[in-house]
Amino acid sequence: MAGPRPPRFLLVFDFDETIVDENSDDSVVRGRALPEPLRQSPAGGGSYNEHMRRVLAFLGEQGVRPAELRAAYENIPLAPGMAELFQLLAKHQELFELVLISDANTFGIEAKLRHAGARSLFRKVFSNPASLDRRGVLTLGPYHSHKCLRCPANMCKAKILGEYLAERAREDVEFQRVLYVGDGANDFCPAGTLTAADVAFPRKGYPMHRLIQESQEKQPGAFQAAVVPWESAVEVARYLQELLRKKC
Repeated sequence: MAGPRPPRFLLVFDFDETIVDENSDDSVVRGRALPEPLRQSPAGGGSYNEHMRRVLAFLGEQGVRPAELRAAYENIPLAPGMAELFQLLAKHQELFELVLISDANTFGIEAKLRHAGARSLFRKVFSNPASLDRRGVLTLGPYHSHKCLRCPANMCKAKILGEYLAERAREDVEFQRVLYVGDGANDFCPAGTLTAADVAFPRKGYPMHRLIQESQEKQPGAFQAAVVPWESAVEVARYLQELLRKKC
């Protein structure tokens, strides 16, 4: 007997200021006293992962327990309309394959997705590894190394997306379209690899949106994917509903 049909669409999500309405790193340290060297984010994206490693180590040394950190992540509000978008996707899991690619960390993302009842929607979560050591301190590492000059040293989302598509192709899964929902400058890199069949959903007014607009002005046609800006994820849901009406 033939197995189940593979999903038609790959839907890729960012996490910070996309699924959730804040930067999760800011949410974890809000209201906590940090020493001067840790109060300001370092200049240059390549060192931010290392900066957060030091911040989390300091919090652990100050007695901040894992349960407190987990609660901080769980309490981050979802972005407007994201709950409604998840409800739609839960009804059509056979059509959409979901992955999450984020420069946050696995501990916080897993905590928030489980709390929101959305973890089962995602086939894979790609993020910086974070785990508790024997002292109960949350330790953070880089995701990988790469040669992309546009991205932070610890993560190139385009490399992750490309490797994932290649992996699924080896498993005989080919997607009709890739749909990418994000907000940040590091989401522009993978969005730039999308084809004319694909769709980029940049959060309106955020860096990803501005970079796409600048790219379109400087080199018309260089950015190939259709662009659908959003303020509420309900707008993404409406687009997907229309896509399903046309395809189903």
